[in-house]
Amino acid sequence: MDNLERAVNLTDQAITRLRTAILGGELKPGELYSATQLGEWLGVSRTPVREAVQQLAKAGLVVVERNRGIRVRSTTLEDLIEGFQVRLMLEVPVTRQATAVRTDADVQRVTEAFNTFQKIAESGGPAATLRADRDFHLALLTTSGNHRVVKILEDLRNVVLLTGVETVPKSRSSREAFEDHRDVYEAFVAGKAEKAGQDMRRHILNTARLLILREAHERGILTGDVDSLLSWA
Repeated sequence: MDNLERAVNLTDQAITRLRTAILGGELKPGELYSATQLGEWLGVSRTPVREAVQQLAKAGLVVVERNRGIRVRSTTLEDLIEGFQVRLMLEVPVTRQATAVRTDADVQRVTEAFNTFQKIAESGGPAATLRADRDFHLALLTTSGNHRVVKILEDLRNVVLLTGVETVPKSRSSREAFEDHRDVYEAFVAGKAEKAGQDMRRHILNTARLLILREAHERGILTGDVDSLLSWA
C-alpha cells in the first residue's frame, strides 16, 4: 500500500509541476519532449511522467505522439471556436445554477475574487489580468457544486492562457476586460439567476467576437460570421 500511495503521489506531483511549467512557459508550445527528458528534469522515473502526461492530454494541454514524445499544444482557430461553443453550452447554465444556490459565504468569496480582479486590472499587466479573469470565473462557477464541469472549464481556460491567445491587451484594455464582467457579478450578488446566465452569455459572445476575428485576421484565415458559428450553442 505504501508503494502504491507513493506512486500516486509522484504522479500527482508530476501533473502539478508539468502543468505549472506549461502555463508558465517553461515548456514551449509546439516543442517535442521525451518522457525520459521530462523525468530527468523532474527527478522521477518515466512511469509517473507517462501517467501525468495522459492526464494532461485529457485536459487538452499536450499531445502524445507515439514513439516520438510529448508536444505542448498550440491552439488553432478551430480550437478557439470549439472552446467558446463549449463555454456557451456549459458556463451559461452553470452560472444560472450557481446564482440560484449561492449562500452568503459564496457571495463573499466571489466578491473577493471580483475585487482582486479589479485591483489587478487597474494596476497589473495583461498576463496577471487574464489569470484574475479566469479565477473570478472559477470562483463563481464553483458555487454551482458541479466540480466536474468546473474542472472542464478550468482546463479549457488554461489551454487558452498557455498559448497567449487572449483579448488583452490587443483587443481591449485590462480595465475594459474587467468591466465586461460587472453585470455578471451584480446579477450573481442579487440572486437573479436568469439574468446572470444571460449576462454570462453576452460576455462570452463579446469575448469570442473580439478574439476569433482578430486571430483569424492575424493568421490570414477567412472565417464566417462569429455569431453564426456560435449561435447553435
